[in-house]
Amino acid sequence: MKVIHLSVECFPIAKVGGLADVVGALPKYQRKLGIDASVVMPYYNRPFVTENALLNIYEGSFSQGDEILAYTVWKEQYDTLGFPVYLIYIEGKLDRPEVYCYPDEAEQWIAFQHAFLDWIVNTDNKPDLINCHDHHVGLVPFLIKYAYSFQSLAGIKTVFTVHNGQYQGWLSWDKAHLLPSFDGYHGGLLDWDGVINPMATALKCCDRYTTVSEGYLEELFVEANGLQDLFKHERAKAIGIVNGIDVEFWDPAIDQLLPLNYTSTTVKKGKEQNKKIFCEKVGLPFDIPLLSYIGRFAFEKGADLLPELIREMYSLNENKIAIFILGSGDDIIQGEIANIIQLYPNQVSVFFGYNESLAHEVYAASDMLIMPSRVEPCGLNQLYALQYGTIPIVRNIGGLKDTVIDIDHDNGYGFVFEELDIKNISLTINRAISVFNIPKSLESIRGKAMKLDFSWDKSAKKYVALYNQLLK
Repeated sequence: MKVIHLSVECFPIAKVGGLADVVGALPKYQRKLGIDASVVMPYYNRPFVTENALLNIYEGSFSQGDEILAYTVWKEQYDTLGFPVYLIYIEGKLDRPEVYCYPDEAEQWIAFQHAFLDWIVNTDNKPDLINCHDHHVGLVPFLIKYAYSFQSLAGIKTVFTVHNGQYQGWLSWDKAHLLPSFDGYHGGLLDWDGVINPMATALKCCDRYTTVSEGYLEELFVEANGLQDLFKHERAKAIGIVNGIDVEFWDPAIDQLLPLNYTSTTVKKGKEQNKKIFCEKVGLPFDIPLLSYIGRFAFEKGADLLPELIREMYSLNENKIAIFILGSGDDIIQGEIANIIQLYPNQVSVFFGYNESLAHEVYAASDMLIMPSRVEPCGLNQLYALQYGTIPIVRNIGGLKDTVIDIDHDNGYGFVFEELDIKNISLTINRAISVFNIPKSLESIRGKAMKLDFSWDKSAKKYVALYNQLLK
């Protein structure tokens, strides 16, 4: 079975969020199951393209509005990621350093999808199935059925994976002339609420759609930024499959980014030493619990609550907890965090931006990880935390609900709160602090957490089962 994963992100080539981690791992684990899985993504002017050997395997061109766009398909020669990667280059559109935030983003993603389909329709590289990831490539299921140039591809099955239903890729209808010529009788499939909506289009036209956790699927039926009725209407196509993690990259026993490696049996000593080294590095005390936040400064992540939460924690705990924040995003949130840390210079530390190596150090050093999310389709940070013996403190929502069990329940290994209320969150953190102060309890929870299996092995099998069902 030949499967192409189509995405605008893939770790480590270009990463903004969890989408990249999924696309950078799932194909590798599918190949272990005998699936010929590969990734097709845009070309980015990033270190990957200069540090790896790329082969020019195809050149073509197509019309987009008034432009004739020439494209090149590059293949990474040695499959260094564990699967074939193809990069589509278009000068001026698919050759940029960043993934998002360009004013002509719509034109970029239309060009990417058009070039991809033009390439496979003109070569022998046709897959049995295309797994489209998020709205950026949501037009593909429509185009292979109704665009005149690609109707020979109509037999290819499509799976659409929803990583975040809040972002849907809305386009004004005045952009319709940029699309490949299509059968206008079916043009209504592109529309939702008076605009072209690539996510809605994908839901209508794909053979099946998946969400990145079972809990998130149920939430999309209730609230999906205007698409909840469509998600419900197409629910016969739906399946929730919780994301996994790449344990070849996220494993404290072999992680080359850590000062000291450790396992579930050496976690006490391993975390103590990693914590000491890390706290000295960032100027925090290491003899008290270390609570960390890793992620985007975004409303949906609850990052706007961090300044008030810090004030609340120190009004209650004085010097009983240290806090580290790693992230970037909304300028207002970032400014408020910058201001609050000035009040607690020896208790709170922050790194603005994202640093992959530093993230590994944070997971290994931290005692607890806070995720006060308003929306969390799956969440990977809590899975990385568990793998490193760091106790997650999470809201009971989306994928967090599917993957973290409160210690007050049988087999629990984390701390869960219901409402986004500062008092409620701080009380939950205090529950975690009380466990930290009981060494035997702490050691038991850490050992239990590190023995959990959230690898891609199980989830990849569910995707393969779905693919087999479709192809039958």
